[in-house]
Amino acid sequence: MEHPHRVVLLAGPSGSGKSYIAQRTGLPVLCLDDFYKDGDDPTLPRRHGQVDWESPRSWDADAAVETIARLAREGKADVPVYAIGEDRKVATRSFDLAGSPLFVAEGIFAAEIVEACRRPGMLAGAYALRRPRGATFLRRLARDLAEQRKAPRLLLRRGVALLRAEPAVLRRQTGLGAEAARAGEVLRRVAGLLAGHPHRP
Repeated sequence: MEHPHRVVLLAGPSGSGKSYIAQRTGLPVLCLDDFYKDGDDPTLPRRHGQVDWESPRSWDADAAVETIARLAREGKADVPVYAIGEDRKVATRSFDLAGSPLFVAEGIFAAEIVEACRRPGMLAGAYALRRPRGATFLRRLARDLAEQRKAPRLLLRRGVALLRAEPAVLRRQTGLGAEAARAGEVLRRVAGLLAGHPHRP
């Protein structure tokens, strides 16, 4: 099946700058974090008695793929708005590609759906953003504190754990089919995809 629109998946560790790089492409951006499960969902994975928000099972991959498929076919879809501080979906909004042949779907779990997007021909590219670990740690902590996502002590403890886990996160994402790339490389690849598309907006 040929799709009028195709997706560029952008994965990477938490705090690596995925949202910023996605916006810099100039393409419409779908935030995959909005597909987290609500905090009272009984299927949420748990670790040491707490919800494990770093696990892919805390995220609704089926809903994300279904939304991407609708965007690929129709160019618009209703998407959830998720409040991380409240651990739940708080609204729904309309997302319109405005005729763009490509769009970016970014999030820590983007690599989990590489194959699901590739099989039906919706995938234009998939990348795992790679940055120096120290820079990622500081960026993530500053973002989470500014957005008051959780208590500062919890954010610092989580940040240290994510710093240690970062190499394993990248290995998993590349193993799932995302290509490890630095920010400039991602932007160049996306620009090349858009330049080679026969139906530029």
